[in-house]
Amino acid sequence: MAENILRMRRITKTFPGVKALQDVNLDVARGEVHAICGENGAGKSTLMKVLSGVYPHGTYDGDIEFEGGIAEFKDIRDSEHSGIVIIHQELALSPYLSVAENIFLGNEREKRGFVNWNETNVEAAKLLRRVGLDLNPVVRAGDIGVGKQQLVEIAKALSKNVKLLILDEPTAALNDEDSAHLLGLVKGLREEGITSIIISHKLNEIREIADSVTILRDGQTIETLSLHDGSVSEERIIKGMVGRDMASRYPDRTPSIGEEVLRVEDWTVHHPQESSRVIVDSANLNVRAGEVVGIAGLMGAGRTELAMSVFGRSYGSNITGTLYKNGSPITAKTVSEAIRHGIAYATEDRKRYGLNLIDDIKRNISGAALGKLAKGGWVDSGREAVVAGDYRKSMNIKAPSVASITGKLSGGNQQKVVLSKWMFSDPDVLILDEPTRGIDVGAKYEIYTIINKLASAGKAVIVISSELPELLGICDRIYTLAEGRITADVPIDQATPELLMQYMTKEKD
Repeated sequence: MAENILRMRRITKTFPGVKALQDVNLDVARGEVHAICGENGAGKSTLMKVLSGVYPHGTYDGDIEFEGGIAEFKDIRDSEHSGIVIIHQELALSPYLSVAENIFLGNEREKRGFVNWNETNVEAAKLLRRVGLDLNPVVRAGDIGVGKQQLVEIAKALSKNVKLLILDEPTAALNDEDSAHLLGLVKGLREEGITSIIISHKLNEIREIADSVTILRDGQTIETLSLHDGSVSEERIIKGMVGRDMASRYPDRTPSIGEEVLRVEDWTVHHPQESSRVIVDSANLNVRAGEVVGIAGLMGAGRTELAMSVFGRSYGSNITGTLYKNGSPITAKTVSEAIRHGIAYATEDRKRYGLNLIDDIKRNISGAALGKLAKGGWVDSGREAVVAGDYRKSMNIKAPSVASITGKLSGGNQQKVVLSKWMFSDPDVLILDEPTRGIDVGAKYEIYTIINKLASAGKAVIVISSELPELLGICDRIYTLAEGRITADVPIDQATPELLMQYMTKEKD
């Protein structure tokens, strides 16, 4: 049996009003890939921040043993000096520096007090090859895709002689190809003897790559399971995460579909900078009251671009086509006009575009419809607090109060704040772009339940998702998109993953 490289004992971490971790224990064997699972808010990221020194010794209770000795890290540089490197879900690369500069930032290759640029670039190139990147090290980090940026972060970790690599949701924002590459790299590092801890909500990836999995729930250790013999199913892991069996991952709904609410006709969108490049090509779609319509497409198919262009032309140039609301043509050339026409769009990037992370829940919920709370040009803060409190209760937003800072909430609770914001604007059409990205199965179920309630209330709902099982589980119809073109409109009783993929990869005639 392999020796443990890491032991964490009775780890307890408290924030004002919240006990994030309580007596958590974790054992990680040397050279293994150890997964950590749990619902949003279970304490996974907090535990890793304790381990890596983001929360320094003295700010938590309990003991950490690393490589047989007591570890009392003062900060993240202290843990890195011992060989522990964490790659956060929000990547820490500077987009304005070169890849090589990012790799050795804070760990510069210098000679007589000056940076040795030749050595920096040569060593960076070696590290990039090691992670499978054929990339010029002098290119700016901001000019490469997210998948490559993840690999640059791992190259940066390798430059620090990493012994324990911590990856927090490493594939959350990656397409299938980049995800497979990254997971293959983690397997390769295991063969080199490097230990990895991976936090992920993608249970199929965990079962593929991990040797064992520790499940956290409500800030406590529930159990650790060995995945070596393949006997642990996704359903078994889910039961540990949510504390109950989930016979179905999608709540039941009996559709009650009414009249057409929104129709998009001959909608064509060009790239905002390259006006000759067509991103959405003569798209036609519609959605009716009480209906949940899905949009499926591979990365780059134009799903988000289509949604954003419909929502007040917030993406694109040279947009042509017609929007119809309740059978009549409408003009929605700005976001404000789209909102006035009862159209709402919940972005796939809630942290950057959907929320003000440094403001509280109350302000975020009221943000899209302040006019409903204003009198004489002033916002009634008392009514604002009451409205936010009602949504906090009805949406089950887990926070001490509506004055809690939104950026400190878990991903699932942040998504509930986004949905609350748009529900408060009382739209007729909600376009939800990747509404469950980066959140756990329990929180996903809650989001699906909210979508069902919206449809039952007569709202027309459009859901964009990269997960075909999700679309198949919650939608009444599914449009497929390929290279900017709508290629099919498939009723749910005819839809299968194979059929959808066939239409999603259909080439132009």
